[in-house]
This record gives sequence, C-alpha cells and structure tokens, in this order.
Amino acid sequence: MPRYEPLSEDALATIQAGWERLGQEVGVQFDNEHALQLFRDAGQTVEGDTVRFDADFLLAQAALAPATFSMRARNSERDLAIGGDSMIFCAAQGPPFVRIGDERREGTYEDFNNLLRLVQMTDTLDTPGRNVLEPNDLPLDSRHLMRALSAIRLTDRVWGGEPSSGEAAADCLAMAELVFGSKAMQGGDPVLFANCNVNSPLRFDARMLDGIVNYGAAGQAIIITPFLLMGAMAPVSVPAALVQQTLESLAGIALVQLIRPGTPCVMGSFLSSTDMKTGSPAFGGPESAFGLYASGQIARDLNLPWRSGGGTLTSSPLPDYQAGYEAMNTLLSAFLAGANVCWQSAGWLEGGLVTSFEKFIADTEILDLLCHQFRPVEITPESLAFDAHVEVGHGGHFFGAAHTLERFRDCFWRPTIASTENNARWVKNGCMDHAQRASDRWQEVLAEYEQPPLPDGVEDSLIEFVAKRAEELGDDVPLPGRS
Repeated sequence: MPRYEPLSEDALATIQAGWERLGQEVGVQFDNEHALQLFRDAGQTVEGDTVRFDADFLLAQAALAPATFSMRARNSERDLAIGGDSMIFCAAQGPPFVRIGDERREGTYEDFNNLLRLVQMTDTLDTPGRNVLEPNDLPLDSRHLMRALSAIRLTDRVWGGEPSSGEAAADCLAMAELVFGSKAMQGGDPVLFANCNVNSPLRFDARMLDGIVNYGAAGQAIIITPFLLMGAMAPVSVPAALVQQTLESLAGIALVQLIRPGTPCVMGSFLSSTDMKTGSPAFGGPESAFGLYASGQIARDLNLPWRSGGGTLTSSPLPDYQAGYEAMNTLLSAFLAGANVCWQSAGWLEGGLVTSFEKFIADTEILDLLCHQFRPVEITPESLAFDAHVEVGHGGHFFGAAHTLERFRDCFWRPTIASTENNARWVKNGCMDHAQRASDRWQEVLAEYEQPPLPDGVEDSLIEFVAKRAEELGDDVPLPGRS
C-alpha cells in the first residue's frame, strides 16, 4: 500500500541541515578507543571521546549499507527479506516482569520458553528477537546462553543475538555457527539480528559498542536504534527529535561500515513522548505517530531499511481499552509509515516493564488484522459481481447467492478473540471480556505447539557449548536433558 509521507521537500532539507549541524558542532560520543581510531583514520574530527562528523562522510557510509538484504533461518521457509516493501514483526523485547491474568511477577525461564513457543505458533510474527521476557531466575552472566539456546531449539526462525558485551556477542555468534556452519557464517546472508541501542542523547556506551564491533566484523545484521523519549532523552519538539535520531543512527551505521563495508544495517527509531507531569513514558499519542511517519520517510530518503519505533506500545498496566487503542495507534502508524522491521509487536504492557500473555495474543490479532487491511484489494470485472445482482434482483438478499456461496468461508477477515455474539449469547457464555477470551486463546495455541526438530548432533553440540561456557562463568543453568 502507499506510504504516508507528511514531510515536504523543504521540511526534509531542514531536518538534514539540522542533523548536519548537530553532527559537526556537537558531535557524538563513543566510549570505545577502537571506534574512535576508526573515525580518526577516516578523517573525522575526534576530540577526547567525541567525534564531530562531516555530513558527506556519513552519507557515503550509509550508502555502503545494502538497501535490501535477506536473512537465513534454520528453516528456509522462515527466511526473511529486509527492506524495500517488506515488513517483518518481532514480539516484545526486554520486559523484566510478566503478567498472566491478575498475576504480575518477575519473569522466569519457563515463561520465556512459553512465549517462544507462542512466537513459533504465530504466523504474523517473524522472529522471537533476543529477549521477549527477562528470565530472572537464570544467572545474569550466562543468561544470554540460555536465551539463545531456547530461541534455537524452540523456534526455527531468525533470532536476535546479545549485543550488550563483546563476550556475549562472541558466544551467540559461536552458537549460530554450530547451527549454520562456519563457511556459511563467513560468506552467506546474515542469520542474526543485533539490536544496538544508542545511549541517547548522542552517546554510544562501551557495552553496546562491543556488540556493534563483534556483530559488524561477522557481517551480521545490525539495527542502530536511538532511544528517544521526547522531554527526557531528546528535546520536546518532534523535529528536534528527528534531527537527533537521524544523526545517532547515521553515526552508528557509519561505524559498522568502517568495521566491515557492506554489512547489513537497519536505521532504527524509538521515538515517543514523556508525560510532563509525572516524567513517565507515554505511548500511542499523536506526536509519536507523526514521528513514525516522518522517520520512515527520512529512512527511505537515505535508502536504508527502517525499524519503526514500536509495535503495540502502551503505558497501561492491564490489557484493557487503553492498551488496545494505544497499541493500535502505534502499530497502525508503523504500517502507514512503511516500517521494514517492527519490534515490540506483541505482548508489551506497562511502558515496557511487562510482557503480558493475554496482550501477546490480543496484539497478534491486531497485527493479523492490519496485515490483511494493508493487502491491496484486487479490483477486476469479476470482483464487481454483476451476476450476483442479476441473480438476487431488487430488494433481495445475498446470503444464498452463488457468488456468496463460492466465497463465504474466506471472503472476510475473521477474528479469533473478538466477539460478534449478541447479548443473550454473550451472557449465556459467561460474559467474558476481551482479556478473558485472550487468556483462553493463548493457552489453546500453546497446547498445539510442536517443537521444530534440529539436525542430528546440532542440539547436543549446542548444549555442550552452553554447559562449558556456563561452567567457565561459574554458573549452574538448567540445561535440557541434564539434571
């Protein structure tokens, strides 16, 4: 479908002039000597840990990143196309808490695995990402090993590697190599995402830079994502936030291209507002919607794939009406803006503190609705159904018309959670609200899960690797098949 592009040529030029000036006069901080040396060698001005950029350099570096690229899953039917007119979707990422029904608590490894199973069973989601939920009952130092092992074992999709340390990134790359082989990892399409957040404003910290260096050197797909809550990590005006976001993204992409030219990169965004009364994040509002429209247009102007600043974001603590409209407004904006990569598309609750099982399944229904809604309608002489009018005539009905009988099973999108019951039937069936129906639905989906098989020997090699690395880190982890 056509993209919604609200910026005029003059507005685009003004934003470009803004990020050029910000990059030249203020610059971006990099807490990594290797990165600073790469920029020095490339002719950029480095003062202490701050790099001041030549705009032509940033644009030339961005041009080295492919406008489109493919990613390999261990099941080739799950391979991904990134960029162009393609959209892919990922579940919520990062929440430390889980909500199941009325219970809100810290997330566990069991919860994490069940959410991965739901991702595997949900056709509208393309990747589990890295951490659909933090498994807080696992040791912190080896948690990335167990998350990666579960993502590989329980899904057959492209997954996300740990970006927040060089050592963890190396572990994830080694595990991917056990699945795909060293030769394929060195020369083929990428198999891992690394979502690397900017420590906004205008700073890349040491941990994320370690991840960028490792994944960049391995040629894996890197999403450079500024984290901008306007009023907190960016100025309160949308244009100013767009300027900052563009500079931060281009600075990170430029570094990746210095490390390994041609490495696939995605221009990321996470641009929302702050409640100026409380200081809390706010989601689903008109400012962030406009920010999404403009971000997509800017990324296309730069010929870069683009990650939208959210999928089904909400500040609500419950999967209620507020959660629904905020999620719908954010996700719809990503569709209108033409996002190529849409993170946080299922389960996000309470400003990102919580992954909700009920909202996960409700969000996938919204996502499925929009996927159908943005599928262009085929308009042909046959679709005008003239013969149906001849058959029914004046004042009749089309329930029994041949045209209807041929198409009624799949002519309209049908929800799996939303109800069309009349009041009498709704009361008879227990007066269930949307969250209650979603609770039943996710349990039904989970009961249907079947684990996708791994090639002979691969699972044992992965478990052996994780066992060895966890022991080296001094951690005891619950490995499958081992007490």
